[in-house]
Amino acid sequence: MFQIRVHGRGGQGVVTATEMLSVAAFEEGRHAQAFPSFGSERTGAPVVAFCRLDDKEIRLREPIMEPDALIIQDPTLLHQVDVFAGLKADGYVLLNSAHSFEQIGLGELVKQRGHSKMSTLPATELGLKHVGRPIPNVPLIAGFAALSGMFKLESVIKAINEKFSGKVAEGNIAAATEAYELVKQQMEDRAHA
Repeated sequence: MFQIRVHGRGGQGVVTATEMLSVAAFEEGRHAQAFPSFGSERTGAPVVAFCRLDDKEIRLREPIMEPDALIIQDPTLLHQVDVFAGLKADGYVLLNSAHSFEQIGLGELVKQRGHSKMSTLPATELGLKHVGRPIPNVPLIAGFAALSGMFKLESVIKAINEKFSGKVAEGNIAAATEAYELVKQQMEDRAHA
């Protein structure tokens, strides 16, 4: 079983992100489960949501304490919540930021874990550029697809089309496509460095 924990703030589409990850997994013939952890549900408050993926039925229902992957939708949470708690030693980390891990003070984490499963992505900027709103969730799930290789971009696009329609879907598909390409390029650049 592969477990993903998504950290963000109320209003950033954290719950929608995990739902769309699960739809992308279904598109590829896997079982998936997505659910939020509700506390204070006001806009701007820290929010966590979870997604589990497996090749067989998932019966587990509790929160994910030891994720295989983290998607961090708001970098300000790094100073407020222990987002890295329980992350497996070989876990993936995708962070919404236009800066590198080293630039935001996480160079030590990169030294410990290596760059191969870690990436930053300017997801908020991509949301603004393509959808007109600073919502990072769709670029981040596409970026995660590129980072992990667990989903094809086409599956993410199908999930987008299931959730949105018209110009909103078109904008999200453009944001997802650019995010996917940016992360792929980062990974290629690292492989050649």
